[in-house]
Amino acid sequence: MTREEISEKLVQTNKDFTTYITSLSEEDYNYSYNDKWTAGQQMEHIYKSIVPLNKALMLPKAIMKLNFGKANRPSRSYDDLIIRYKEKLGLGGKAPSQFAPEGISFDKRQKLADNLMKATGTLIKRLKKFTEEDLDVLILPHPLLGKLTLREMTYFTDYHTRHHHLHTIENLKHTLQKN
Repeated sequence: MTREEISEKLVQTNKDFTTYITSLSEEDYNYSYNDKWTAGQQMEHIYKSIVPLNKALMLPKAIMKLNFGKANRPSRSYDDLIIRYKEKLGLGGKAPSQFAPEGISFDKRQKLADNLMKATGTLIKRLKKFTEEDLDVLILPHPLLGKLTLREMTYFTDYHTRHHHLHTIENLKHTLQKN
């Protein structure tokens, strides 16, 4: 995917996610099945994961290379990255504590959704300073997947939101069973 294609995908994915979460009733927004994260916690987790990426993308390219190095392999495809992420999750991988959600009250869900969309807009804006080549050469550390190219990091960011959107939907399927 090109930078422009992934940018469009990121915006749509996060828009779909925030629209879904903000449309939920208070009961569904706060519902947790088997101690899984609530819908609000899912959205807070996604927001918390985009903020540090935005900070990293503010670094000058030379500083990124100095701090993190350069890629020594081609970028993985979107699908290959998803496979790798699922493998790591299957081995027990979990979000580090700094990305764990505390919980956002129902009355503050729209503010969180707005903040997530603003952070997504910032991400898209910052991506524009990188060339297609930069996306495949520059790397950033990922807490579960190790060193990722910027292209892979954008793929992860998109899939990560989709992953948590699906978890929210699955969690809420259990509300139908309890009624």
